[in-house]
Amino acid sequence: MRNDLLIIILPSLASVILSAWLTRLLCHPAAPFQILDHPNERSLHERPTPRGGGLAILIAFLVCGAAVSLLYPPRGLAEITLSILVVSIVSFLDDRYSVPPIYRFLAHGIAAALILYGGFSLQKLEIPGVTWHWSYVAGSLFSAVFIVWMINLYNFMDGMDGFAGGMAVSGFGAFAILGWMAGHDAFMAINLVISAAAAGFLIFNFPPARIFMGDIGSSVLGLLAASLSLWGARDGVFPFWIAVLVFSPFIVDATVTLIRRLLRREKIWQAHKTHYYQTLVQAGWGHRKTVLLEYAIMLGCGVTALWGVRAPEKLQAAILAGWTLFYFLFFFWVSRLASRRNKAGTL
Repeated sequence: MRNDLLIIILPSLASVILSAWLTRLLCHPAAPFQILDHPNERSLHERPTPRGGGLAILIAFLVCGAAVSLLYPPRGLAEITLSILVVSIVSFLDDRYSVPPIYRFLAHGIAAALILYGGFSLQKLEIPGVTWHWSYVAGSLFSAVFIVWMINLYNFMDGMDGFAGGMAVSGFGAFAILGWMAGHDAFMAINLVISAAAAGFLIFNFPPARIFMGDIGSSVLGLLAASLSLWGARDGVFPFWIAVLVFSPFIVDATVTLIRRLLRREKIWQAHKTHYYQTLVQAGWGHRKTVLLEYAIMLGCGVTALWGVRAPEKLQAAILAGWTLFYFLFFFWVSRLASRRNKAGTL
C-alpha cells in the first residue's frame, strides 16, 4: 500500500483543483445554474449570495472518485453513487424551486435503501467496553434512520460561512487517516477525494463567503458522512462510535437542538436560528471567530478519534466521557453568553 501512496494522492490533488476551479466559475454572476440565497429567518448572512457551490464538490467527487474506483474497486460504491444522484437531483430542484418536504424525505428514504442494499448496514453497536449485537432488521432500521438524519442535520448545520465545508475537510480527512492506519486503500482514497473537493470549495466559502454550497452540497455531504461511517464500521476500519466522535460537532449540536425544539413543542420543520453555532454568532462572535472556534473543536475531535481508535477500553471511555462533558459545558457557556447579551440589549 505504501508504494501506491502517490497514486492514491493524485486523484485528491485533481479533486481540490477541479472543485476550486468550478467553484470560482459558479461565483460569477453569469454562471449557469446560479441561484441567489436571499436572507430569511434562518439566515445569518445579510445580503443575497450565490449558492450551488455544492455542485462543484459533487462533480469533483464523482469524477475523481471514479478514478479511484478504477484503481481500488470497493464493494458497494455503485449503490453509494446511485444514492448520491438521487439526493443531488432532489436537492438541486429544492435549491431552485423549493421541493415539498414529503418528496425530499422520499428521496432520502430511497437513498438510504440503496445504501443498505449495497451492504452498509450496522449489525452491532460498539462503545468502549460494550457491544450490542442486533438482528438484521434492527440494524437496517438503525442504519436507515442514521442515514436520513445525517442528510438532514448536515443541511441544518450549513448556516454559517465556512462551517459545513470545514466539517467536511476535517471529518473526511480524519476518515482518510483512519483508513491509512487500517491499511484500507479504497476507504482512504475515497475520503481523501471528498476532503479535497470540500477544501477547493472552502477557498471561496471561508468568511466572508463569496458562495454557499446550498442543499445540493450539504445533503450530499451528509449522505457521504453517513455512508462512509457505516462503511468504516462494516470493514473494521473503526468502531461506529469513532465515526460519531469525528462528526460530533455537527451531530451533537443538531440533535440537541432538535430535542430542545421538540420539548418546546415548536414546529421542527420550520427554519430557525437556534443552533448553538448560530447563537454564538448572534451573541457577537461573528462568522470568522465562531467558525475558527468550531474548527478547533473539529480538529480536537479528529485527533482524539485517531488517538482513541487503538487505545485501551478505559482510555476510550475517558475520551467519550470527556467529550460529553465538553459539549455540556460548551452549550451551557453559549447559552449564558446569549442570555447576557439579550439582557444587555434590553437595558
